[in-house]
Amino acid sequence: MSVGWRDLRTELQRWQDAGLTATFWWRDDDARDASMQLDRLLRVAGELDTALALAVIPVGATDALMQRLRAVPLVDVLQHGYAHLNHSPDAEKKSEFGNHRDLPAQLAELRDGRRRLETLFGACLPVLVPPWNRIDQRVVECLARLGFTGLSTSGGRAAAVDTHGLRHVNTHVDPVAWRGNRGFCGEPDALRQVLQHLSTRRAGSADRAEPTGLLTHHLVQDDACWSFCERLIGETSAFDNVRWMAARALFQR
Repeated sequence: MSVGWRDLRTELQRWQDAGLTATFWWRDDDARDASMQLDRLLRVAGELDTALALAVIPVGATDALMQRLRAVPLVDVLQHGYAHLNHSPDAEKKSEFGNHRDLPAQLAELRDGRRRLETLFGACLPVLVPPWNRIDQRVVECLARLGFTGLSTSGGRAAAVDTHGLRHVNTHVDPVAWRGNRGFCGEPDALRQVLQHLSTRRAGSADRAEPTGLLTHHLVQDDACWSFCERLIGETSAFDNVRWMAARALFQR
């Protein structure tokens, strides 16, 4: 069955009728440098007055990026791994912090990555976004001792705060067709992702307190993908019971 914008409006109306507030947040990955694509991302966020969490790769992050973000108050910087390099064997899914490398070496990279970002941006959020949204449990168990207080991957979270003291806030909507031509996955598919998370939250079969996360990749998105993201934020923001939240609020201790 095809899914359209009317279905999204109907779902948000159900939230409103139930006296519930539907929360969202926006994370964009793979930032390293200032670029025309980054300018577009920041322009969209500014025009829509929507907070943005920018996951920055420490290795290769430039002064130009720091200068570009300095005057953008709605952006929170998160740590996007270390160098965004795949260390998994060819037959396995990509991962930078998997179970194929020495644990102390991985922790040293994460520690160095934090220092690099703090040197550039000062007080960035102590939140790790592992590349490809994958991370080995051994690494997760050590993040708090490195100073991290939050972790963001993809899919519904198991708990808001895990046994290691990390606050989890994930993403649930990715409009890029990664297994296709890396263009827009199409409105029916993208909206289906939105509705899946919203409806399960409303029903209580997913954590109702976890905001529905939009994940974008400014360096690869085509015009159709950008148009969808702009419309999604616009359509949802038209409802009084919808809130787009800043990462700094979601990951506060």
